[in-house]
Amino acid sequence: MNRQLPVASRSEVRTAALRDLGADRWAVVGVVVVNGLAAAAGLIGPWLLGRIIDTIQAGSGDVLSAVDRLAFGALLFTVVQTALAWWALKIGYRFGERTAARVRERFLQRTLALPPRVADHLPAGDLIARGSTDAALVATTLRSAVPEVLVATVHALFLVVAVLVLDLRLGLCGLVCLLGVGGAVRWYMRRARPVYLAVAATGAEVADVVASTAKGARTIELLGLEERRHQVSEAAIAESRSARLGALWLRSVLFPWSEIALGVPVVGVLLVGGTLYANDLVSLGVVVTATVYLRQLVGPLDTLMLWIEQLQGAGASYARVEGLADIPTAEPAPAQSGGDHGDRIRVADAHFSYTGARDVLRGIDLLVQPGERLAIVGTSGAGKSTLARLLAGLDRPHTGSVTIGGRPVADLPPDELREHVVLITQDHHVFHDSLRDNLLIAKPDATDEELYDALTAVGAEWLEDLPEGLDSVIGVDTDLADASAQQLSLARVVLADPHTLILDEATSLLDPRTARQTEQSLAAVLRGRTVIAIAHRLQTAHDADRIAVMEAGELVELGTHDELVQAGRVYGQLWRTWNVD
Repeated sequence: MNRQLPVASRSEVRTAALRDLGADRWAVVGVVVVNGLAAAAGLIGPWLLGRIIDTIQAGSGDVLSAVDRLAFGALLFTVVQTALAWWALKIGYRFGERTAARVRERFLQRTLALPPRVADHLPAGDLIARGSTDAALVATTLRSAVPEVLVATVHALFLVVAVLVLDLRLGLCGLVCLLGVGGAVRWYMRRARPVYLAVAATGAEVADVVASTAKGARTIELLGLEERRHQVSEAAIAESRSARLGALWLRSVLFPWSEIALGVPVVGVLLVGGTLYANDLVSLGVVVTATVYLRQLVGPLDTLMLWIEQLQGAGASYARVEGLADIPTAEPAPAQSGGDHGDRIRVADAHFSYTGARDVLRGIDLLVQPGERLAIVGTSGAGKSTLARLLAGLDRPHTGSVTIGGRPVADLPPDELREHVVLITQDHHVFHDSLRDNLLIAKPDATDEELYDALTAVGAEWLEDLPEGLDSVIGVDTDLADASAQQLSLARVVLADPHTLILDEATSLLDPRTARQTEQSLAAVLRGRTVIAIAHRLQTAHDADRIAVMEAGELVELGTHDELVQAGRVYGQLWRTWNVD
């Protein structure tokens, strides 16, 4: 599978943005309407200033009284503009918060809906970066950019129209002088998207390298790979730095040029307006009003320029967040004709390789009956965990098949797969939330009695020591040791109540006595269900109905404990060695 997560195209991002805007269209309409009123109110002040200048220059009648009235009107409309602008921003920010929540929820739903075999092969660092950094940037942009860009756009349009209506010659002069701003933006936009996509991608690569290095720290240390990982990290950081410098270069060209270009319209109107006024073709008040309008235009255009730069990064993050929808997933396969029915698991001549160079499983044939307890044993590297991944649908055999009820396990939809098979490993996750909420993940409608029963079933005696019982917040009221956290993970399995449970080192963090008690409790709870245990303690295998013995990627023995001990082959030798120890 391709390790690179897809990125949404421009059209897909545009469609997603329009969908998010349409989901709260009345808020968007409210922002536009209220801000339009604010912009209209803001035009009155400069116009009244021009009237004040013309009134003073004319000097006829009660000049002082007229100026006072005009000044009071300018002040009044300024207050009205401020109030309306505040109202528009309030509507916009609320819209942004709601939309940001929708984006995050959509990303989480898409992540959880991925088939296990797909999700398990995704680059963890990139996925984390998309769900955290990229989603946060999109949320911040929607919360701030949408209202501010709408406010700035409407304000700028009103100012341009006002200058054109005030005097067409001055208005056209101002527009011509604004062409420099348009040229700078066009130059920037043609180069920005690939640069900012590279910034996001290289940042995710750094996160992936850090995450994988931290996860495999013990293995790296044991194999003496510190220098190699250091080189990989340095290379990722250097690539990220190079991408960020590329984005910085674009900004260093855009902003200085735009600052110069934004001052040109004011200068142009002053020069042209002064010439027209000197020739009695326009009043001084009109020239001043047009100049103030164009000077006010710098504010919204400055805001737009700032957001144009930030929107490139946000657009790249939006494309990465939406790109999750483009991850290909296989269509559920129908039951094979003549195949098994019900919940029987069959592995038929399965071969599997992680790299394609060498098979780590070869010719596996195995039939697991419903309700059977099967133990898979073997030395390290024999292929036990790989077989467990195939049985859980996390990987697909390159040749042969792994089916349940006649359907390929890897093709089952996630919800249906969880009803059939759950793989439990030594890896577990505890959320910084109440114990109750940590358990309800597996069964949202579970009662407190069911939660207590699940914890009791896995031998979680530490429950009695919690200060607030199920309401105790993990990480605040109590800290769970690794063994306790693993029991919490197993309690979730009891609540999920799958038909088939695959245990791969699920009790490895427990001491032998606690592990034995936990496995016995689980066996009692899951009686009548299929249990496949990757047995690292042979006592676990002793209690199984049948034992499958793996060696060098092949299934070399299959039978009951007594049969295999009596045969005296691989399992018999392991049993005798374990008993001697």
